[in-house]
Amino acid sequence: MRSFPYKSAGKPDLRSPSRYLLWLAGAQRGTLLLGILYGSIWTVCQALTPYILGQAIDQGILPGNFGRLSFWVGLLVGLTIIQSISATLRHRAAMSNWMQAAFRSAQIVGHKVTRSGDALPQKFSTGEVVSTCASDAMRIGEIFDVAARLAGSVVGYLLVSYLVFQSSWQLGLVVLVGVPLCGAGMLFVIRPLQRRQKDQREAAGKMTALGADTVAGLRVLRGIGGEHIFVQRYRERSRETQLAGNKVAWSLADLDAAQVFVVGIFSVAFTWIGAVQAVTGQIEAGQLVALYGYAVFLVSPIRTAADAVSRLIRAQVGARRIIDVLATPSAVHDAETTVLAPAAPSALLDSVSGVVVAPGGMSAIVSEDPAAAAELARRLGRFEDAVLREAEVQWGSEALHLMPLREVRSRIVVSDAEPQLFTGTLREELDPDGRHSDTEIMAAIEVASAQDVFDGLEQGLDAEVTEKGRSFSGGQRQRLALARAVLTEAEVLVLIEPTSAVDAHTEQRIAGALGKSRGSAAHTTLVVTASPLLLGAMDTVAFLKHGKLQAQGTHRHLLDTVPEYRKVVVRGEGMNGHGHTEAAVAANANHSTATEGEK
Repeated sequence: MRSFPYKSAGKPDLRSPSRYLLWLAGAQRGTLLLGILYGSIWTVCQALTPYILGQAIDQGILPGNFGRLSFWVGLLVGLTIIQSISATLRHRAAMSNWMQAAFRSAQIVGHKVTRSGDALPQKFSTGEVVSTCASDAMRIGEIFDVAARLAGSVVGYLLVSYLVFQSSWQLGLVVLVGVPLCGAGMLFVIRPLQRRQKDQREAAGKMTALGADTVAGLRVLRGIGGEHIFVQRYRERSRETQLAGNKVAWSLADLDAAQVFVVGIFSVAFTWIGAVQAVTGQIEAGQLVALYGYAVFLVSPIRTAADAVSRLIRAQVGARRIIDVLATPSAVHDAETTVLAPAAPSALLDSVSGVVVAPGGMSAIVSEDPAAAAELARRLGRFEDAVLREAEVQWGSEALHLMPLREVRSRIVVSDAEPQLFTGTLREELDPDGRHSDTEIMAAIEVASAQDVFDGLEQGLDAEVTEKGRSFSGGQRQRLALARAVLTEAEVLVLIEPTSAVDAHTEQRIAGALGKSRGSAAHTTLVVTASPLLLGAMDTVAFLKHGKLQAQGTHRHLLDTVPEYRKVVVRGEGMNGHGHTEAAVAANANHSTATEGEK
């Protein structure tokens, strides 16, 4: 039983599809060599069978020598047993080589997806990446499946050439020259196949991408009644893929027909020359039988070579697509020169906006332009190093983008406005690393006010979460994502609109619980929001105008002194759908001030 994922085989060679395939071969050279060994033994047994039959006829049957006949028959039985065992081992090795190449390719693409940041989604759609793992990786595996048979075919071809030379040098030349010529003749059919397979792969990728994007936005499409438009587009893409597949099928049919035709001509010519030599007495009857067996055997190397070329073409196309994905520069990576991250909780300074996030406590960002606030959060979370090189963020006294990425990711966590949920149990969803007890997980659920979500699941934390959490409402998904963010216990936690999809009462509970959970000096919490209910629970609020820090203070202070802030907060409350009036906003601020006074 093999364990997954595979151990890292080093950095893949992305200079060309051929070099990438050679890198894969080196990563699994052990099983690849075993497959070649078993394939060679299997093919040698097949090649020797006609020779043994010929010797049995010439030395045993024709002279009536029972002893020699028994010897050759016994040798044939032993050869058959060895052939059966080697065939089983060859097939096992071939399947292992196929799966290793396919899964290793899918694995490194998966690693690339998790480490590329926003660079990959900007270049490829989700459907294209899925197609790369599901289709291209399997096509790459095919060439490693046929490798053992191809190597055995070459060994068998050379052995048969030698044996035929022992009987007739003329027939030996026919085998030595004729088989490669037959293989070369098929190139005229294989070249169009290569072009058509590339076209079919591109059409299939576009169809998969459209299908994935349509499914992702199906709920919105149904809401606006536009699903029929995308169904028509998918139907058109599917038709294009079908027609491209038909052309590939035509080329494959031509290849099969060419194999039968070329191999048939070669077998007839080879057998006819042998029969003429047998009639003229140049070879014995047993040798003629052996030659006919060789002619039948040589069909296999020719077909295997054609099959290998066809699979190599598909593997080259698949490798090119995988290289395109892997060669996409990551949005974030460790710099050649790194600096140490601050040992203790330190302030974050954004040079563009002028915002300083002091260590410890609860802070908020409010902006006239929500996009500016989101961009600030992305800079603080180090989503793109290219941005930070021009719009530097300092953590402590050093630039954030020069620090080790692993340490940044472990200490600064950004929870996006549209969080993703994955398939698995609720426990795995909330605590992917398995570092927390059930009690701690339930405490995080309480902070996110998601107890009702938990109560609605019969199996509790062991309940299965469907893909993207489709069985939950938007508000439920948002609260579960908040619980997951709280469980990270990150030193700096940035929450982007964490309560935009929940009602006012739930938001009020979350605001209070979040302050108690993250209110220590060791935890810094920054919330990007325009909700007065959350803002009233913040220690300090920074207001941005045109992307620059305009004012900073408590929620009450900014309401009283900054008219632009008051307009944004009132508008933001309406956008959240809570239905509060401006008076209610002010009342909430007064309540917050009174609460602080009571403390």
